[in-house]
Amino acid sequence: MRALVLTNGNEPLNYRELPDPVPGVGEALVELKAAALNHRDIWIQMGKYAGIRYPVILGSDGSGVVIATGMKQDAEWIGRQIVINPALHWGNSESHQDPKDFQILGLPANGTFAEYVVVPISNLSPKPLHMDVAESAALPLAGVTAYRATIKRANVQPGESVLVTGIGGGVALFALQFAMAAGASVYVTSGTEQKIRRAVALGALGGVNYNNAGWTDELRKISWGFDVIVDGAAGDGLDSLLDLVKPGGRVVLYGATRGYATSLTARRIFWKQINLLGSTMGSPADFAQMVRFTELNVIKPVIDCCYSLEQGELAMQKMSEGIQFGKIVLKISGASG
Repeated sequence: MRALVLTNGNEPLNYRELPDPVPGVGEALVELKAAALNHRDIWIQMGKYAGIRYPVILGSDGSGVVIATGMKQDAEWIGRQIVINPALHWGNSESHQDPKDFQILGLPANGTFAEYVVVPISNLSPKPLHMDVAESAALPLAGVTAYRATIKRANVQPGESVLVTGIGGGVALFALQFAMAAGASVYVTSGTEQKIRRAVALGALGGVNYNNAGWTDELRKISWGFDVIVDGAAGDGLDSLLDLVKPGGRVVLYGATRGYATSLTARRIFWKQINLLGSTMGSPADFAQMVRFTELNVIKPVIDCCYSLEQGELAMQKMSEGIQFGKIVLKISGASG
């Protein structure tokens, strides 16, 4: 098979020929039709991720067709169009992932930037019928992360006011779509006016540029505080979010792309009785519920652009620039069908 291989940190992905993987007991061989990028892939390429090993095939998101299984009793999956749940070995608790065994597809296990991938049967889900191949490949990691953060952890309700920060990234866009589908009034922040305008075109009621001085004051002018804030940046802006959330509100964090907060005004947390929630990926139940939620509400991923598998390094460079609005997808032309 052809695959994109990372052989060392801070090096381009290498497009090369590799042996086809073979499924073991309880596993399926998936012929990939499309894969999608996540910021996780960039951090791994830069050597800024825990537990990196080389060589490795990156990629957590994928959509394709099952062509073989490791056990005859799983043969019913052969020929089915599927999407892959990238959360491996979640564990038995719905409240959190197993701290020792949990992994994400694409490191340490080889991922989806290839013509074929082997994954556990339990991580297969039928492809949503209302999505094409590229859209379904863009769904898994960002979709389940946004669903757990927005719907399960923050429990967004109809009529609530929700702020989604950093609009343009995959998780933030899904959070916007999911919160709107739940009946909330949604506002956004971004580093560019263009992304705010595009979010408004999707249904956001307004937004502000967080690079502007006084951006929190701008938000107060368009909303008297927020019942829920969904954030993947953290950093020193987190303290401002605690100021913007309503008393008794919820702030849910699914990432820290701007690093850790150097200071927080603890008084805001206890005096306003804020619920500060953490969220990472999602359980198998979360994934199944997320797929069903997209089907019921006819939600499709926002796709910025598509590349071929051979152009994978160009796609990585595009993502590292941070200018995309939506998911970046690799179409895998070597796959049949």
